[in-house]
Amino acid sequence: MRLNCERLHKFADISSVESFLVELAERAGGRLVVELPRQPGARENRWMHLLSGAPVIEERLSARAPSAAPAGDVTVGEIAALKANVARLEAEWAN
Repeated sequence: MRLNCERLHKFADISSVESFLVELAERAGGRLVVELPRQPGARENRWMHLLSGAPVIEERLSARAPSAAPAGDVTVGEIAALKANVARLEAEWAN
């Protein structure tokens, strides 16, 4: 994780990266990142930005990590809209 961001900022160690991510998650003006459930065999937790909305956590991940809290309220309508968008984009690429 630290190697990928060194071009932007040189963090001292992994704990400083994690503390900055926690700051972004607890930001008063609205959080910018969310911590994802830890995957089996992973050393660190994964984080995802919220710049394009809340992430959809797949069932297989939440089944592996039953203690993980949901990342946000995602409605069935939002999922249907995303599926429709994907179908439309796939049709555009096919032409």
